[in-house]
Amino acid sequence: MSEQLVQAIADMREEEALDLVRAMVKEGVEPLAILDAVKQAMAIVGERYEKGVYFLPELMLSGEMLNQITDILKPELAKLPEVKREGKVLMGTVEGDIHDIGKNIVTFMLDVNGFDVLDLGVDVSSQKYVEAIRDFQPQVVGLSGFLTLAFDTMKETIEAIQAAGLRDQVKIMVGGGQMDDQVRAYTGADAYGRDAMAAVKLAKDWIGG
Repeated sequence: MSEQLVQAIADMREEEALDLVRAMVKEGVEPLAILDAVKQAMAIVGERYEKGVYFLPELMLSGEMLNQITDILKPELAKLPEVKREGKVLMGTVEGDIHDIGKNIVTFMLDVNGFDVLDLGVDVSSQKYVEAIRDFQPQVVGLSGFLTLAFDTMKETIEAIQAAGLRDQVKIMVGGGQMDDQVRAYTGADAYGRDAMAAVKLAKDWIGG
């Protein structure tokens, strides 16, 4: 049934995927095993998006499926013993941008890979990032933005973190729309994540998880 779930999500068969999740919960399948299947499916979606097979509508649909599956599994996950967390990651979509599908997928993937994630949401000001770094004390900060105008805001946010004297305490990754090393250099980030799996790998490399 796990394999069926992977294929249903990857192929954008929403109703079938949700029915399978409900059936697996009813049969007593471990929620973490279900999440593992979802993780595999999201990796396939990411690959198809990179290859130009899928576009933004598919990415949005996969994000919507992800939210619904998470809602179904929340009561089951609450029954599990607390997982030892690898480290802390602060996520958010920068000010002026309200795209959150990619960010939500990254947040989900970090969470199921054992990171303690604080998601600040969308349209997050540089000041809010600075305050959250002080309060939450993450090792990694993720700045998301889909629009090209977000590049300037990412740069300003990183400069604000620097001005607050917090830059040396965190590794910063950027992600979202058309990211490349030129954009990373412009913003002043440590690295860019091409997709959710790349973001997880960066966090693991930096935190040592």
